[in-house]
Amino acid sequence: MKGVDMLNWANRITLARMALIPLFMLCFVPLSPSILGQSEILQIMNQHGTTFGVIIFIIAAGTDKLDGYIARKYNQVTNLGKLLDPLADKLLISVALLVMVQENMIGSWIAVIIIGREILITAIRMVATEQGIALAADQYGKLKMVLQVAAIIAILLGNYPFHLLTDIRVDMALLWVAAGITLFSGMNYIRMNYKMLQLGK
Repeated sequence: MKGVDMLNWANRITLARMALIPLFMLCFVPLSPSILGQSEILQIMNQHGTTFGVIIFIIAAGTDKLDGYIARKYNQVTNLGKLLDPLADKLLISVALLVMVQENMIGSWIAVIIIGREILITAIRMVATEQGIALAADQYGKLKMVLQVAAIIAILLGNYPFHLLTDIRVDMALLWVAAGITLFSGMNYIRMNYKMLQLGK
């Protein structure tokens, strides 16, 4: 594959999504008074860090659909894109979960469940790739991603706008459902590809 094809628009969007991840993290970094006093912009960012973080997260998550659409529509599917796209998704979700644990928004156990699943499935895919095995995609993978993104946004927004309608913590309910689907999709992925992995030994 030619080098010029590796940096097509689809892959550039994926790389941009990865570049937004550290910016998202910076929105939750506490700044000392001495640093805040040097810039009014820093004061605004520090005061509204969560809001900026949510905006960045929504933009980053939205590019997941965009790069895939462009890759398919304009025949820009590459091996690099196949590697970077799921990696960018996992990094975005994992970093967001770790930030929420740090900010005491969620318990660490639920982050461990979701991140652990992603690490396990990624490891299986890497082994399969090394052995030249094509594994079947999990049909629940996209649903898992949508639920994870929805849950993270709702939690970062403090259950807004659901708290205006009900006393139920809809944001946490979304996260529990996302965790359940994440576990189920992981087990389903292993079940579907178990025979292929056995044949590759």
